[in-house]
Amino acid sequence: MKRVMIVVAYDGTKYCGWQVQPNGITIQEVLERHLSELLKEPVSVLGASRTDAGVHALGNAAVFDTNSRMPGEKVSYALNQRLPEDIRIQESKEVPLDFHPRYQKSEKTYEYRILNRRFPIPTERFYSHFTYVPLDVEQMRKAAEHLIGEHDFKSFCGTGAQVKTTVRNVTGLTIQKNGDEIIIRVTGMGFLYNMVRIIAGTLMEVGCGKYPPEYVKEILEARDRKMAGNTAPARGLTLVGVRYFSDETRG
Repeated sequence: MKRVMIVVAYDGTKYCGWQVQPNGITIQEVLERHLSELLKEPVSVLGASRTDAGVHALGNAAVFDTNSRMPGEKVSYALNQRLPEDIRIQESKEVPLDFHPRYQKSEKTYEYRILNRRFPIPTERFYSHFTYVPLDVEQMRKAAEHLIGEHDFKSFCGTGAQVKTTVRNVTGLTIQKNGDEIIIRVTGMGFLYNMVRIIAGTLMEVGCGKYPPEYVKEILEARDRKMAGNTAPARGLTLVGVRYFSDETRG
C-alpha cells in the first residue's frame, strides 16, 4: 500500500463542487471513477480544499491510497489521458502514508477576480464577478489591512459551518488592479466556510463607498455574520495552490 498525492487544476463551472454529493457531478467523483478504472481497484480521494460549486482551482492537493505498482510520478500522465478537458493533474508523487492533505501544516492561496467596467465581457463570465459600480481599490486596500493576522473571523463564516473555532490566521491579503480587472489574493493557514468570498464581498462594499475601511475592524470585533458584506459569487474564486511546510511534500 502506498499514498499518492496529486495536484489538481480544474474549471469548476459545470461541477457541483469538490465533494461527492447526490445532486450532481463533482470533481472528487470524476477523479475517483477514472482512478479506479486506471488502477483497477476501488479508489477514494481526499482533497485539501472542498471547493464549492462553480469555484475553480489551479492547484488543489489531494491524496489516495493504492496497491498499484504504478510509480506515483507516472499517475499524472496516465490519469490525464482519461480525464475530461476541464480537469487536469499538474503533478503526482508518493507521500508518507500518514500524510493528510487537510491536517498537515500548510498555507492556501485563493484569488478572487472582479471585472469592474461599464459592460461585462462574455468570455470572462465564468471566471470573474462583474460589477459596473466603480470600486476604489485604495479604500479596499486600507480595509484589507485590518484582516491580516490572527483574528476571530466568525463574522466572515458562512452559516451552518461546524467548526471548533472560528479563529484563523490570514498571512497575506493583497489587491491588484490590472486595467478593468481587480484581483483580491488571500493567503492563510486555513479558511472557514465561504470566508474568502465573504471577505471579497465585504471589500467590494468598502470599494463602492458603502462604509469606510475602518468599519472592517468593527465587523471583526462584532463576531456576527450579519455585519459583514454579501457572499461574493463562486465563479470569481480560484484556489491558486496549497503549500505544505514538510520537506517531503513541498513542490
